[in-house]
Amino acid sequence: MQQVRSFITDERNLLGICAALGHDFGFNPLFLRLILGVSLLWNPEAVIIAYACAGVFVLVSHLLFPGSRGKQQRQVTA
Repeated sequence: MQQVRSFITDERNLLGICAALGHDFGFNPLFLRLILGVSLLWNPEAVIIAYACAGVFVLVSHLLFPGSRGKQQRQVTA
């Protein structure tokens, strides 16, 4: 049985927001990190606000629908 990985406690992530969004929507989180990093040069306030909003979105979606993405992937592989 596969252990469920937490994005917040994983030592490879700072807060796990980009990793969680990448996992939930099926893309590589490196792309989001690059976009946010480059955007910090032009408008840091907007990027920080957008990152905080994304964090709230991830928190709420994971509280309302715990493990729903993992269940879909397990059904496909089974």
